[in-house]
Amino acid sequence: MLSPDGIQAIFFDLDGTLRHNLPSGGEVAADYAAQLGLHISHEDRLRAMRWEHYYWAKSIDLEADRQTYPEANLEFWQNYCRRQLVALGASDGRAKEFAPKVSQYMDDSYRPKSVVPEDVLQLLSALQKAGYRMAVISNREKPFRQEMESLGIAPYFAFSLAGGEVNAWKPEPDIFFYACQRVDVKPSQAMYVGDNYFADVVGSRRAGLQPVLYDPRGIFPEAECPVIASFEQLPSVLENL
Repeated sequence: MLSPDGIQAIFFDLDGTLRHNLPSGGEVAADYAAQLGLHISHEDRLRAMRWEHYYWAKSIDLEADRQTYPEANLEFWQNYCRRQLVALGASDGRAKEFAPKVSQYMDDSYRPKSVVPEDVLQLLSALQKAGYRMAVISNREKPFRQEMESLGIAPYFAFSLAGGEVNAWKPEPDIFFYACQRVDVKPSQAMYVGDNYFADVVGSRRAGLQPVLYDPRGIFPEAECPVIASFEQLPSVLENL
């Protein structure tokens, strides 16, 4: 039985949280950069993962690149790879040299599988039976309900919400306000679970929700919120709030 004063609704991020690309694009790009001769340590990989989360969280760098390359064309992705290589520890010169090669390799070879972690369905079923209202909130441009159906997770959620549907994007608070209104809860009665500290934790906290960071790789060790490495840990977080 849910407490009337506690969490009533649980919202989830989609990409990187409920759904994963395996292998990840960052891993494949780093592996290829290593083949090109770039020495990459474990710490370099973690730093690059952190940068990738920052970049796609509506960062200043992303907005500047979209202004420079409005069509997200080849030049955009080559510039993205240059930034990624710098985050991996490459010098500016090497990043400029390797970026076209990495970009071309990703375009030619990167074909990831779309995977839902094994513990997700069990968790969603348990939360649904417990009476939580649930939805998926993403920074995607277009609705993605059909994809959720193909992944087998759609039945657990009252709705899904793409940033492009409401012209609001994490970490802006408005997208979270929309979701709370849809299920008729106060922000203080809602939890948001996501893998991107910059978009998910910062954004949901701004809106007054309880953030939970899904961080199985320990990319954000300083996160000032509950952190889970697997979805099996989320019920314990709910019990201890």
